[in-house]
Amino acid sequence: MTDPQPAPKARAHIPWPPLVEGRLIRRYQRFKADVRLAGGATVTAHCTNTGAMHTCSAPNRPVFLSTSDNPRRKLKYTWEMIDMPTSLVGVNTRIPNRLVALGITRNHIAGLGGYREVKPEITTGAKTRLDLLLQGAHRRDCFVEVKNCTLVEDGVARFPDAATARGARHLEELTRLVAAGNRGAMVYLIQRMDARQFRPADRIDPHYGAVLRRAVGRGVEVFAYDVVIDLEKIALGSPIPICI
Repeated sequence: MTDPQPAPKARAHIPWPPLVEGRLIRRYQRFKADVRLAGGATVTAHCTNTGAMHTCSAPNRPVFLSTSDNPRRKLKYTWEMIDMPTSLVGVNTRIPNRLVALGITRNHIAGLGGYREVKPEITTGAKTRLDLLLQGAHRRDCFVEVKNCTLVEDGVARFPDAATARGARHLEELTRLVAAGNRGAMVYLIQRMDARQFRPADRIDPHYGAVLRRAVGRGVEVFAYDVVIDLEKIALGSPIPICI
C-alpha cells in the first residue's frame, strides 16, 4: 500500500463580498465609473485604480460591483472586476497588498516564506512608505513593495500602465535598504489569468524600466504572480516568468 499523499495547500485567497453585475458605460475622473445595472438603472461606482487602466476599461463590458452601507461614503458601489475577452480582471487596487501578505504568511510565495512577522505599511524615510516588512529570527529584514498589474498585451503583463514617479521612488528606496544590509523585494500581482510573461512597460514609462533594471542589478529581488479569479474569490496563482 502506498503512503497517503498530503492534501495540496489551499490557495491563499480573498472571498468577494456579494457582487452586483452591470455593464461599464465609462470610467472618468480616475475615481469614478458609470455602470448600467441589469435592471436598467445607472449608478456611479468608486474606482480605486488611479492608473490608465489600458486593456481593462472597455465600455459595454460586464463589470462587477460591491456595495457598502457606510453612510459616510459618497458612493455606495465599488468597482471590483471587469470581464475582458481573455480573462476576468480585478481592478480594485486594495486587493494586491492583502493577497500578497496572505500568500507570504502561508508560505505560498517561493523566496519570501519562513518569516515570523508580516507587518504592513512601514515608514522607511521622511517621504517613503513601503507595503510590507518581513521579520524572522536569524533572517535579514525584508522590505516588500507590492504593485497592482492589470495591463496585459499579447500575453505580456506590463507595469506601469501610466508614468509613475512614485513607483520609481519605491524602487530607489528598496535599493537603498538593500545597500544597508536588508533584503528588498518588489512583487507584481497580475490581477488576471492571461499573462505568460512580465516585463516593465518601457513604452509607457522608460524611466521606471531603467530604475527597475538598476535596482535588480543592485540586489533588489523581483517576483511576479498571477491570480485565479472567479465570481466567488480571488486567489494567488502561479509565478510568472520575468524578463527585465
